[in-house]
Amino acid sequence: MKKWFTIILLLGINQLLYAQALSIQGTVTSEDGQPIPFASIFKSNSTKGTSANSEGFFKLILPQGNHQLMISAVGYQSKTVSINLQHNDSLHVQLALAVYTLPEVVIGNQEDPAYAIIRKAIKKRSYYLAQSGPYTAHVYIKGLQRLMKAPKKFLGLDIEEASKEMGLDSNRRGIIYLSESESNITVNPPKDFREEMISSKISGNNQAFSFNRASELQLNFYENHQDIVEGLSSRPFLSPIAANALAYYRYQYVGSSQQHGLTIDKIKVIPKRKGEPLYKGDIYIVANEWRIHSVNLLLDKTSSINFVDSLNIKQLFTPINQEIWMPSNVQLDFIGGLLGFQVGGYFTAIYQDYQLTRLPKRKRFKEVLAIDEGVNKKDSAYWANHRPIPLTMEEQQDYIDKDSLRKRRESKSYLDSIDKKNNRFKPLGFILAGYDYRDRYKKEYVSLGSPLRSLLFNSVEGLAINYSLSYSRQIDSTSNRYFRINGRLRYGFANKHVNGVLSTSVPLKKQSLILSGGRDVLDLNNRGSLPVLVNSLYTLLAGENYQKLYEKTFASAWWNYTIPGNIKVGVQAEWAHRHWLPNATDFTFWDRNQHKLTSNNPLHPEADIPLFEDNNATKISFGLSYDFSSRYESYPSGKRYLPSKYPTLGIQYTKGLKNMLGSDVDYDLLSASIYKSAIGLGLYGKLSFSAAAGKFLRNNRLFYPDFRHFKGNQILFTDQQLSSFLALDYYRYSTSTSFAEAHTEYNLGGLLTSKIPLLRQLKLEEIVGLHVLHTPELSRYGELHLGLQWKMLRVVYAYSKSSNTLLDGCNTLRIGLSLF
Repeated sequence: MKKWFTIILLLGINQLLYAQALSIQGTVTSEDGQPIPFASIFKSNSTKGTSANSEGFFKLILPQGNHQLMISAVGYQSKTVSINLQHNDSLHVQLALAVYTLPEVVIGNQEDPAYAIIRKAIKKRSYYLAQSGPYTAHVYIKGLQRLMKAPKKFLGLDIEEASKEMGLDSNRRGIIYLSESESNITVNPPKDFREEMISSKISGNNQAFSFNRASELQLNFYENHQDIVEGLSSRPFLSPIAANALAYYRYQYVGSSQQHGLTIDKIKVIPKRKGEPLYKGDIYIVANEWRIHSVNLLLDKTSSINFVDSLNIKQLFTPINQEIWMPSNVQLDFIGGLLGFQVGGYFTAIYQDYQLTRLPKRKRFKEVLAIDEGVNKKDSAYWANHRPIPLTMEEQQDYIDKDSLRKRRESKSYLDSIDKKNNRFKPLGFILAGYDYRDRYKKEYVSLGSPLRSLLFNSVEGLAINYSLSYSRQIDSTSNRYFRINGRLRYGFANKHVNGVLSTSVPLKKQSLILSGGRDVLDLNNRGSLPVLVNSLYTLLAGENYQKLYEKTFASAWWNYTIPGNIKVGVQAEWAHRHWLPNATDFTFWDRNQHKLTSNNPLHPEADIPLFEDNNATKISFGLSYDFSSRYESYPSGKRYLPSKYPTLGIQYTKGLKNMLGSDVDYDLLSASIYKSAIGLGLYGKLSFSAAAGKFLRNNRLFYPDFRHFKGNQILFTDQQLSSFLALDYYRYSTSTSFAEAHTEYNLGGLLTSKIPLLRQLKLEEIVGLHVLHTPELSRYGELHLGLQWKMLRVVYAYSKSSNTLLDGCNTLRIGLSLF
């Protein structure tokens, strides 16, 4: 009885306390009556606060009694308002533009006073960086993206029809993404960060989780560099108070203002050069303390940014005690446009309930992000009580409209109607792009390949068709698992061989299993980098049939699993019958090129001598890889490990099993590899490297397809990757003994080209690479690559040198696509 009495008493006290929680709401405007978007409203001497919405409206829940509210916004004079809250009340606050007074002007060549302030701020930078943690905080984030302009049609797509399905207006304008999230964060600057998402809401989608991440808005200008958003720039952005900032920025003293007994100095930040990853705008420094009060910085095209035309960053700090200031809100506004589309939007984050803590155990930071089931299931009542930034009328209506659209889109009648329309068979579309049949309600999909894209040509098969079709069905939307069956039918019109392959992906919870079998035509170099279409064109137009093929009848099983500790295990077993193929045609578009055609034996190009006899091969491969990553994100579907700062290590062992199922092979190959991409070097670009070495421990009997092959190249246009050689024969230097190869590439990220006015606008990235190979057959071989990259296109000059005199001092120009 006593236990129940205590519970009832506690519930009663809780209800009483809740009843005493009152709201103060209102607007924040400038003196001329214009709303001040995202102004900060905080209770003095606390971390309890909120932010106004994009229309200047705010709402804050406080207990009954007397309170002092501090209202501030970047560029405005802060104001403290006293209120006696006895019932729900409203408040209108006007903020005056901050007036910054200049000291007496002294005639002469004296240095701008901004430099003295910045030097002191730079000197205190590391102190404030170390001081700002460890801590915990509650973060609310709202993100909104709006389509501001769009054409009626784009590449044959009806944009006007699609915009109606997205709930946009008749002019194809409106909100395309609206999302809110709440997270609890634990931070130990500069790198340790953990986020636990506690609520997530996306307009029009009740299944997905918000893309809002507190880690993405964790901008710390006390750090030398800020990455902001991945891909926004090829190099990180340099803080205006970084250790070497004076070499990159000019500064101008605007003046000082008095706010709450403090002197705030406003400094204009001006990049010294265009094309560098630098900010422009204003930074506000607390005088005599040399700490950041707020920032209002801009990145635009002169900062060599991608995806958007401009990104405005506002960050406002608030004191959480007499010594430590922390960000109260962060605002990112962006505008971008491409090919007739224009998009604008913002992300805003409100930080509350800061608590300085002891340094948590390091293992706590291994889980970088935690999202549990139910995070995206909070109802409207929950959000009405927990969102600190009130919704605008437009945002409220968007939630209503998108929810109605979602329910309609999830209904069987709607899905069937969409499928009926999209599943119409169009002969021309089928020939050019294939045909897809969808049953969205049952989540079943059938795909038929394009007959035109299935055509290929080589000297072994002549004109050939390699036609594919597939079936898939989603069996678990949470983990995004599918059951898949894929099939291919291949026929060569010159050698009249029919081949076919069937494979299936079996959905296991935390594992992958792929079963496949049939007969196929394959490249003799299983690591070759010659695309089929390119080989077809080279053969037909120039009589250069670089690709060499063989036929394989096989059955295989491949299984992989990630065991605890982020160690990936893979096992593959295969039985195969291999058959060498001779050339079946000497056709080219021009007869004069026929003499250039070589045999299908890369070691004897002058005659179609069989490269190997027909053989059976039963082999098993076992592989392990480990990237030292202990940091991961947790989702309802499982863990996702994040890349480590250390290289990925791999080891692979392949054994040819003599006499098993009639196998003719008898060998053991052991190899090891190390790999790491995009090692950040700050403003000096990124470095990537890979290396591999191996040895046939036994090579009693094996055939050319069992050799260790390398990614060679002999053509102008190539799919260039980190481990590619640009002037190495595809087949001649494959080995059955031992090998060692190493590749390194330095991407300067525009470090040099950004300083050349005519090249600056292209955002070119400089590439320097060194690639070496050693085998007993080739001895020492190396390539030096010098190139320029523009988006996915790169032009590379390669100089190769070898102790093999046939390759000594070879100069090569290559144009390729960078896909890694």
